[in-house]
Amino acid sequence: MFSNTTKIRVRYAETDQMGYMYYGNYAAFFEVGRVEMLRSLDMTYKSMEDSGIIMPVTEMKCKYIKPALYDEEITVKVIIEKMPSVRIHFRYELFNEKEDLIHIGETTLVFIDKVKNRPCLPSTDFLDKLRPYFN
Repeated sequence: MFSNTTKIRVRYAETDQMGYMYYGNYAAFFEVGRVEMLRSLDMTYKSMEDSGIIMPVTEMKCKYIKPALYDEEITVKVIIEKMPSVRIHFRYELFNEKEDLIHIGETTLVFIDKVKNRPCLPSTDFLDKLRPYFN
């Protein structure tokens, strides 16, 4: 299992009149978590795209437990529970500043060959960087 955490502050523009983070913005927090998870492995989305692989989201699930509030620093924990193949599944746990679990989510992404526009395996480099966490 591989996991990584990132901290993000809820900005005013991401909230509604109650000061709660608007429900649609959780997907953006998931993306920031994934991007920073890749960086922790010395990779980037850009490098994957430059190598000819794109990763569209094919499924997303969310469970709202408590609201993320304006100006709170949210910890986004991203978890990969099994080695990816053509698909990669991410779990997310979001915590507020009091370390209360406030949100859980999941996304599934598919590795797509940019030229052929067909599903493909992830790069060997990516798999090699993840492999130590799954042995």
